[in-house]
Amino acid sequence: MGVRIRKGDKVVVLQGKDRGAEGEVSKVFPDKGTALVDGINVARKHQKPTRATMQGGIIDKDMPISLSSIAVVSPKDGKATRVGYRFEADGTKVRICKRTGVDIDG
Repeated sequence: MGVRIRKGDKVVVLQGKDRGAEGEVSKVFPDKGTALVDGINVARKHQKPTRATMQGGIIDKDMPISLSSIAVVSPKDGKATRVGYRFEADGTKVRICKRTGVDIDG
């Protein structure tokens, strides 16, 4: 089974230190089963000054979070939901919200 969460999805964190927080997926790593979510699972990193950055110090960096720890937010009621699929009459595959049956992709 493939990854049901995509870049640009609005997700909610189900477990961990950021439980209940919402954010947008900026990148998905299907081979590792993780995703980068803006503002979620932020780590503080000590950055050494280099030619590219020029400025050192402590920076905040978004770290990947497990796909099992996040769920897509339903566009209809704003709650966490599972993702399903439906095939249209013309053969296109559309992601749907299992909670309400509404299309996720627009």
